[in-house]
Amino acid sequence: MPEQQSIASYHEIIRELAEIESRLEMNIDTTLWISDPHGAGERFVSILKGRFGLVWRTAYEALPKTFSNEKLEHLDRIIKKEKYIEAEDYNMERQDVISALVNIIRYKVQNIQDFDQIRGSFNRDVKLLLENLILNFPVPNIVYENAMIADKVISSLSKIVKQVILGQLIVLGDVFDRGDEPDKILRILSQKDLKPFVKFVWGNHDILWMGAAAGNKSLIAEALRISVRYDNLDFLKRLNIDISKLTVLSEKLYPGKITGNFKAKLELSRKMEKTLAMIQFKLEEEAIKKYPQLGMDSRLNLEKLAELMKTGQTSGLTDTHYPTLILDDPLRLTDEESEVINDLVEQFVKSKQIRRLMEYLFIEGKLYHINNYIMNIHALVPSTEEGYFEELYGKKGKELLDHIEITIKDIGSNYLEGKEQQPFQLAMMFYLWCGPKSPLFGKDAMKTFERYFYKDKAAHKENTLYWGRNIQNPDFISRLMDEFNVERIVFGHTPIDISKGQKIATPDGRAINIDGGFSEAYLSRGHSLIQTPYSLYAIILPPPEEIIDMRKKKEPNRLTFEMIDTFPEPKKVKDTFVGKLQLKRREFLLEELKKFRGMDAD
Repeated sequence: MPEQQSIASYHEIIRELAEIESRLEMNIDTTLWISDPHGAGERFVSILKGRFGLVWRTAYEALPKTFSNEKLEHLDRIIKKEKYIEAEDYNMERQDVISALVNIIRYKVQNIQDFDQIRGSFNRDVKLLLENLILNFPVPNIVYENAMIADKVISSLSKIVKQVILGQLIVLGDVFDRGDEPDKILRILSQKDLKPFVKFVWGNHDILWMGAAAGNKSLIAEALRISVRYDNLDFLKRLNIDISKLTVLSEKLYPGKITGNFKAKLELSRKMEKTLAMIQFKLEEEAIKKYPQLGMDSRLNLEKLAELMKTGQTSGLTDTHYPTLILDDPLRLTDEESEVINDLVEQFVKSKQIRRLMEYLFIEGKLYHINNYIMNIHALVPSTEEGYFEELYGKKGKELLDHIEITIKDIGSNYLEGKEQQPFQLAMMFYLWCGPKSPLFGKDAMKTFERYFYKDKAAHKENTLYWGRNIQNPDFISRLMDEFNVERIVFGHTPIDISKGQKIATPDGRAINIDGGFSEAYLSRGHSLIQTPYSLYAIILPPPEEIIDMRKKKEPNRLTFEMIDTFPEPKKVKDTFVGKLQLKRREFLLEELKKFRGMDAD
């Protein structure tokens, strides 16, 4: 029996070594990054379907350099529409289209295992033809001579191209708020055919909703306040959140026209926004006082507001109508406020619709992710003014991020298993949402209170801390690279406006910000980053109105490319962090194999 086990181990070692050798020599997967979609569901879908310019670039790399830009753009349109097109200004023969599509697929499919993975999705009508074309076996001339058959093949090959060109999608967080379809985005990311290829990194707006779902009352008030602020009432209906009690109280408190800097377009939404804002501020300040270790005493504003109202010093206020502000006890909720927020909390934590969304975020999400020696994070690694790592909870750098991720996962586990939450952990979710040392925020404070109630615009300014400056410093970047054993960092969170000359990447290309203001509430543009075996480049997407105009004119979208790095030789798996681990495993197996010398392994 021992001998049989050794012989079995011998065969297992040979098989695993063969698999490792094959994998190490493969080109790296193509990776696409998207950041901060902020509920812009339809736009997210259209961009993901078009692969954010990835189709054009893959065709450029896979096909002979004799292919002109005109021919590449025409082929790009065929692939996106998944059908043969005869354009007025340019045309390609069907045989040329089929040949080009097959070459793109062969470029991406590197071994029989890859081929087997896509084979199951082949159109049954032309399955044998597709297999023979991709495997370079003979096919009958009718494939090219009969237009109906050729068009069917072209449509099928286009679908396969779109399937194989993307190896990994990294989403750098902030799916929620601003737009009204965060649920649509999360449903897409969790689809069976896409989910295995997605890496999701939490943003602070995701943490807001995750903390709310887990039972943090102030975050529930804030998540709902932001929803009504952007008139996302249909979204709340889809979550099965009944806001009727909130509506009744809001109409009662503010029967006339609403006062203050409330931004919702609908009058009722503005009333609910103000009602929720006062509830939110009271609950936040109660937590700040209960947990002084949060270090957020500067956010205690309600007592100051009550004092201004008492003394009549209201000239600097945008609003003097606070029917729920108890001047002698400003942090206390009125009985009506308590009834409303308790009702909303019960609905929120029990909502099956919210739970489905949160299940994906808590289980699949991470605070940061590393692939191909690239660190992916939503916002930042907390740092000091001097360019060193900032300490929080007695930890800093990688140790701090790992500690925070473990805590969030614990909260998620309690939520999904119906267990009681630890109160301070819930308070920590509030801090991660808007605390100054949070790796998800990075400003001195979130000035929602000041923007609502103070006329002085200088008081509205949220001062960014040291990340933006430090990330431009090569010494700090090197410190960051050493801490996380990476070569680059990709992040979002703060929109980059290229129209004002702002740069996506640092001069050395080691730090890259891909937040292009995706949603309508920001710059309505959006950036992406793409890494192929041969290059690393950013894409700047046109605004929606320009895309619509191009569609009307039947012209391709004008994408702006910013090349960050090119590789003379294709990047291989052996060049990555995972590859280094595989090399170590290979050395171990080779040593194990030496033990079988002189044995009859058969």
